[in-house]
Amino acid sequence: MDNQTNVPNRLIDEKSPYLLQHAYNPVQWYAWGEEAFEKARLEDKPVFLSIGYS
Repeated sequence: MDNQTNVPNRLIDEKSPYLLQHAYNPVQWYAWGEEAFEKARLEDKPVFLSIGYS
């Protein structure tokens, strides 16, 4: 099953080749930064951190 979509997520604006390869995943990833932590605080949710696997 193909997990790619034609609609990019917010990683499409990143410069990192690693992050860009996930820009069309159907997951609303956040790059490391305050935006991700603020969303987690507002929604009272933990941060799921991916350190990469390429």
